[in-house]
Amino acid sequence: MSQDKYEIRPGQSIELLKALHILTRDGKMNQDSRRKLKQVYHLYQFIEPLLNEVKGRKAAVSLVDHGAGKSYLGFILYDLFFKTLHDTSHIYGIETRDELVDKSTELASHLGFPGMSFLNLSVADSITSDQLPAQIDVVTALHACNTATDDAIHFALNKQARHIVLVPCCQAEVAAELRKNKAAALVNPLAELWRHAIHTREFGSHVTNVLRCLQLQAHGYQVTVTELVGWEHSMKNELIVAQYTNQPRRKPAERLTQMLEQLGLQSLSSRFFIG
Repeated sequence: MSQDKYEIRPGQSIELLKALHILTRDGKMNQDSRRKLKQVYHLYQFIEPLLNEVKGRKAAVSLVDHGAGKSYLGFILYDLFFKTLHDTSHIYGIETRDELVDKSTELASHLGFPGMSFLNLSVADSITSDQLPAQIDVVTALHACNTATDDAIHFALNKQARHIVLVPCCQAEVAAELRKNKAAALVNPLAELWRHAIHTREFGSHVTNVLRCLQLQAHGYQVTVTELVGWEHSMKNELIVAQYTNQPRRKPAERLTQMLEQLGLQSLSSRFFIG
């Protein structure tokens, strides 16, 4: 096999990459699979330091991946980081599609990855499920559609997560509220930012992520927002990384409340709760 040494990391399971269809049966890689691997590795660069930080503080690391899908991320994380720990560290994949949960469970068993579990739950239901520990160290949610990202944030807050990694997707709820209140809002010249339908959608998406960041800050998290380079095929490439630092909460909480009021989004205050 003549893969570039920078494409497949040392120690990476070739069998896993074939099972995930990143490599063909004969060990080759096409352009599409090379892009997938680049994307996952790029995200791993953000997550690995967070796992190391937790591992430096605790005997074992727990991670929950919401909207896991085929669990590309979970399997790569386990293969590159968790499998060498030889402790009780665990990855939980949360997914609502039965067939994907079953396939991921079978693959983890086949590969000998005992520290992986896959649960057929919605993100909202996972918050109260007794199948998950009371505390989780790292929470990820990549392209969890619409309000599922907010549910993942609620999950992370409920589980007192140390780190949260989000790539939001398909945010329609705020845009719908902006649209509903458009007539009243137009007395404010700034409402021109979302007068037209395409602007309502894009502005609503942007506002949603701003509100999420303020919510996390209002719960004591330090938040970094960046572009997830390497996901050029998708417009949804905003990466939100939050670390609990017990930072001051009052100012972001005030700003969150003020934004909801000024944009006419008070009906969403329970979704972006701050207390």
